[in-house]
Amino acid sequence: MTTGKSGLFKTLRQCCLPAVLLLVSMGIYAAQAETAPDNAGFADPEKVLRTIFPVAETGFDPAATRDLYSNAVNEVIFERLFSYDYLASPARIVPETAEKLPEISEDGKTYLIRLKKNIYFTPDEAFQGKKRELTVDDYVYSLKRLMDPKIASSHRWLLEGKILGLDACAEKAKKTGKFDYDARVPGFEVIDKYTLRIRLTRPDFNLPMILAYTAASAVAREVIEKYQDLQGQVMGNPVGTGPYRLTEWVRGSKIVLEANRDYRPVFWDAEPGKDPVDQQIVRTMKGKRLPQIGKVIVHVILEDQSRLLAFQKDESDLFQLYGGLAPQVLKDGKLKPEFQKKGIQLSRIIDPELTIYYWNMQDPVFGGLSKEKIALRRAVAMAHKVEDEIRIVDNGEAVPLEFPIPPGVVGHDPDYRSSIQYDPVAANALLDKFGYKKGKDGYRNLPNGQAFEIHYTTQTESRGHLQAEVWKKTYDSVGIRMQADFRPFAEILKAEKQCQLTQRISPWMADYPDGDNFMQLFYGKNIHMNNNGCMEIPEYDRLYEASQQLPAGPERDLLYHRMARILEVYAPQRIGYARYRNMLAQPRVIGYKKHPIMHVEWPFIDIDKNK
Repeated sequence: MTTGKSGLFKTLRQCCLPAVLLLVSMGIYAAQAETAPDNAGFADPEKVLRTIFPVAETGFDPAATRDLYSNAVNEVIFERLFSYDYLASPARIVPETAEKLPEISEDGKTYLIRLKKNIYFTPDEAFQGKKRELTVDDYVYSLKRLMDPKIASSHRWLLEGKILGLDACAEKAKKTGKFDYDARVPGFEVIDKYTLRIRLTRPDFNLPMILAYTAASAVAREVIEKYQDLQGQVMGNPVGTGPYRLTEWVRGSKIVLEANRDYRPVFWDAEPGKDPVDQQIVRTMKGKRLPQIGKVIVHVILEDQSRLLAFQKDESDLFQLYGGLAPQVLKDGKLKPEFQKKGIQLSRIIDPELTIYYWNMQDPVFGGLSKEKIALRRAVAMAHKVEDEIRIVDNGEAVPLEFPIPPGVVGHDPDYRSSIQYDPVAANALLDKFGYKKGKDGYRNLPNGQAFEIHYTTQTESRGHLQAEVWKKTYDSVGIRMQADFRPFAEILKAEKQCQLTQRISPWMADYPDGDNFMQLFYGKNIHMNNNGCMEIPEYDRLYEASQQLPAGPERDLLYHRMARILEVYAPQRIGYARYRNMLAQPRVIGYKKHPIMHVEWPFIDIDKNK
């Protein structure tokens, strides 16, 4: 059931400021029928989509999951109140389980959300044979879980300090050792089982986008409580209301999802953008019931060449082509003739991504705010040539960035120029000035004469080895010893959340397309969550908190510029690049286009099982 324009204008009111207005849709990408599912035109079990993850997943709990690939699976098992239109550019918010977009108060601090009826969780023993309907209580419970100290969710920052009374519950749980999920939180007012009023401590112009993020998915309390005392069972028993359900999981090897036969009738109805490809997608997909594909099989293949070989042998339908393999398939950003002749499809975008190089600000050698520590980090930052890394590691399939907010994200400034530029001569002079003298072996010692080295952590796969080689050259150019520390991806994620790594390349994909999602990476209160460099600079933190009081616009942009300069002065990190995302699809895949924010597009595409 779609929402009329007049009703939408009534709900948005004048308080919806630019960041929200940019993303708000005038329609619903997938219209929901009021009747119960009869499975007419629903997913065909013989339509199977095979795809590949380049690293192992960790598990499927929206609150606890930290990695991109596990969240990709969460995205199709669970549902959020809001989502994004499949084709609209720029990205645009639409209802998912919500009946319509929220009604927002004049002061921007109260959101009234109405839930669609007759949405049900997939069956599970936890429901004791009863059909379990989704209610707003499920969203309240799920959002509370993000703040539970026991879960230690890396997504806590999405709600921290924003919902009236929620932080107090979290603080009490720290003292008692148990989060009281039944405690009244003034910021969550359940009017009835389909109506929720959210009260904020201050206006948050990104709340609809936050509620569209995977971590804000609805889980059922009965399921969590049934499995939470069994080691790893919450992660292995995802029960949601989404278009797919998990039917097989071989850790680090294979994931099988099948269409949820109880999924309500939802039909493809995206709004095409200006891209000519959009019109073709609309012609082939409009009006189809979602999902069309009956089964999704994900294989985990760690090595680049093995992934490409699987695609070339037609063992995979959808494949992300990383830069290391790009010359084998692409020329000047387009498919080579031999791939075009086979009907291979290419969807290519610059990801809303920021890759940074951080130094752990709690490290005894490279951390701290003393002048000699700042000089050490700035020197290394100036000695690293980002363009060389892009050329060697990614074969040119990335764009260097100078501003912390990447292209395609509200707040990006294409004209900004960083004060940190490649200058190895100045870098060496800076180290000389602050007492990092070279010894007889040609490597520098600390100002007190003690020898030191950097432990550079990276993944065990071939890409990680290339990155280590590039950074070894950087450190050699300024006379600093470097030791490569190769580890599995999951181990790296765990260690950096505990501030245990000295340096790493750290990519961040947009949770939502607003600058706040990137500037929070350096906020002191986000240490152990997303602030992987573990930096805490009071001046930066004050400006970040001030920026959260403002809507998108020139005033907030000015604060972002000042924050970027602080990052350059203290050099806790070096801005790197955003990669191109090249998605290859076999000819049988119908309606595919890479979405900049959605992790995966599986529910919105089709497959020709006869090809």
